[in-house]
Amino acid sequence: MLRRASQSAGLLRMAVPKGVLFDDCVAALTAAGVDIGGLANPGRQLVIASSETEFVIAKPTDIPAYVAYGGVDVAVAGKDVLAEADLESVEMVDLGFGACRLVVAELEDAKAEVAENYRHLGVIRVATKYPRVAERHYAAKGIQVEIVKLHGNIEIAPLLGLADQIVDITATGTTLEQNRLRIVEEVLASTARFVANPSSLRTAADRISQLADSLATVSVE
Repeated sequence: MLRRASQSAGLLRMAVPKGVLFDDCVAALTAAGVDIGGLANPGRQLVIASSETEFVIAKPTDIPAYVAYGGVDVAVAGKDVLAEADLESVEMVDLGFGACRLVVAELEDAKAEVAENYRHLGVIRVATKYPRVAERHYAAKGIQVEIVKLHGNIEIAPLLGLADQIVDITATGTTLEQNRLRIVEEVLASTARFVANPSSLRTAADRISQLADSLATVSVE
């Protein structure tokens, strides 16, 4: 049986993402009046406790599992990561930072070729780090796809002939343009979200709701 995270020494346990969202996450918590302890300068520590919160610094793609399976009470995670994981959590606040888009893109001059391939083969080959989101997107449009899951630079797949289209994250579109790719359509708009484990939300409702309310009032530039 999974232990509820909030049972750990009476502290609310919160996952914060490593990488590009980390600094903005720390800034938002600080602006919301949360005692972050040594979170701003964690060194190599992955678990840092303050007076009321135990922070777990985690890989962004792992955070939805931490929340869903009770490893933490609450977390900050990108909407794109939450959508791809498709695990149970309660989304409480759109934090506004970390804005980006999940888009479909293809080579600039490949529109006719992609359409022709689909007519002949009845399938589009799509490279992505987001197979679940991509499959749902194309299924909703009634398009059959073959998913090629990659972990590195997705933009290279059409250039190598590995895929007709890609589904990937972009903030400005610059990397796509530099690799001769054009955006076909937007799949999902993503920002950082404050989410909670459903069980923790019942057992620590006041503390979690208060934290959500405080985070909802701050803005990170």
